[in-house]
Amino acid sequence: MTSDVEKISELDPSELGKKDYWENAYKLELTNYADHGDVGEVWFGEDAGQRMVNWMSEHPEYILPGDAILDNGTGNGMLCMDMAEEGFTNVTGVDYCQEAILLAQKIRDEADCDVDFQVGNILDKTSPFFQKKYKVVTDKGTFDAISLSETAKRDKLTYISNTASILEDTGGLFIITSCNWTEHELTAMFATHFKHLETIPTPSFTFGGKKGN
Repeated sequence: MTSDVEKISELDPSELGKKDYWENAYKLELTNYADHGDVGEVWFGEDAGQRMVNWMSEHPEYILPGDAILDNGTGNGMLCMDMAEEGFTNVTGVDYCQEAILLAQKIRDEADCDVDFQVGNILDKTSPFFQKKYKVVTDKGTFDAISLSETAKRDKLTYISNTASILEDTGGLFIITSCNWTEHELTAMFATHFKHLETIPTPSFTFGGKKGN
C-alpha cells in the first residue's frame, strides 16, 4: 500500500531554492534599507506572521514569555521582532544568508529590540544554534524554499529530523506557515517526528468550486 508521503509529488526546482538567489536579494535589501529605510519584503505578508504571534500569545499553557524561541530562516527578522514586541524575551533568529542577518541586525538596532540574530543553517548541525534546545521553532517560508532546491527530497528529511532534534523533549512546538504545501501534506511529511496539534485559522477563499487559504 502506498503511504501518504509517497503520494506527495516533489515540486519543480526553482531559483527560490538556491542560496545565491537569497544572497543577492538581501544584498539589494541592505542597500534599500540604507538608502530609504525600507525593511524589505515580509514573506507571506505581515498578517501571516502576526497570526503566528497571536496564537503563541493566546496559548500560555504551551508557551511562556521567557521560553526559548527559534525562528528558522528569519530573513529580515521581522517575525522575531513582532514576537519580542508581544513580550517574548528569549527569541533567536537564524538564517543561512549572512546578508539577511546583517539586515535583521540593522533593523533590530534601529528599533532597539532585544533579539539575537545568528548565521546558521538548519541543514548543518555544526551551526551554533544547535548547541541548545528550544521550546518553539517557527518557520515562515523556509521549508517552502528548501522544497524548491535541487536536492529537496533529501533536504526535507534532514530539515524535519534536525528541527525535531533542537526542540525541548517535553512540550516542544513547531509552528509553520507554508504556501507550497497543504495541511494534509505537511502533516504527512512531518509525521515521522511530529504530531499535529492545531491548525491556526487563516482567511479562506473559494475559486472554481475549491476552497483554499
